[in-house]
Amino acid sequence: MKFGVMFANVGPMAEPEGAVALAQAAEEAGFESLWTVEHTVVPAGYESAYPYSRDGRMPGPETSPIPDPLIWLTWVAANTTRIRLATGILILPQRNPVVLAKEVATLDHLSGGRVELGIGVGWLKEEFDAIGVPFEERGKRADDHVAALRALWTQEEPTFDGPFTRFERAISRPQPAQGSVPITVGGHSEIAARRAGRLGDGFFPGKGDHQQLAHLFDIVRTTATDHGRDPEAITFTVGGGPKLFGADGLDEVKALADLGVSRIVVPPLAYDPDGQREAFSRFGEEIIAKVS
Repeated sequence: MKFGVMFANVGPMAEPEGAVALAQAAEEAGFESLWTVEHTVVPAGYESAYPYSRDGRMPGPETSPIPDPLIWLTWVAANTTRIRLATGILILPQRNPVVLAKEVATLDHLSGGRVELGIGVGWLKEEFDAIGVPFEERGKRADDHVAALRALWTQEEPTFDGPFTRFERAISRPQPAQGSVPITVGGHSEIAARRAGRLGDGFFPGKGDHQQLAHLFDIVRTTATDHGRDPEAITFTVGGGPKLFGADGLDEVKALADLGVSRIVVPPLAYDPDGQREAFSRFGEEIIAKVS
């Protein structure tokens, strides 16, 4: 089992010192990856419902800093050596895939092949309006952009003709140090699960109990098989719930592993460098060292 830290680029970790402190403490404690969130803008007074809270609002005030995930990860990459650099998630249909391919490949090249690209279609319509991307097209754009990214990362003279992206012999260098970059599809819906089965290297449902996770994982595997893909090659990442931090934490890890989960991500556990170092070290000793 691998373990990551999610919400890595918010709160005090949005600041340069806090970002480095978190990343280094997590790496020292044995965490495998850091996962960043993304919002380019948060329109004041937004009415779209945030799907991961009961009141439909994101945690914290609308003015909370949310650094660009790729730039934040670049800063962290320069101050770490092993920990993987993940977006959890990047809102793919809001991005130009040709530009994004260059940015991600550059980060992967400079970091020695440490990038994991987690992608989602987004939920905040007002943000799409501000960026100028039709909200209703976001799913189709995401599918198009995944294929375009992989073409640019893997082909010698990339050519692609999709519904939203077209290029011919568009050489993009450097290519990723990994050969390509793993793409993990985020989202808690059956549509997201089917997208992961069709296109993803991994699936990261944003919420769900064990029964709901098992249902979504079955959809991923069935969809992969239906599209001629190997379902066993798709990895499953989930967020760690309260059970993980109690007396039965190891039992919870085993239960998730039995569902097919290969990575569990946890929140920062503390919001100051000393607290993070202590909390991560304790988690590393009590959980990571016993199951990894």
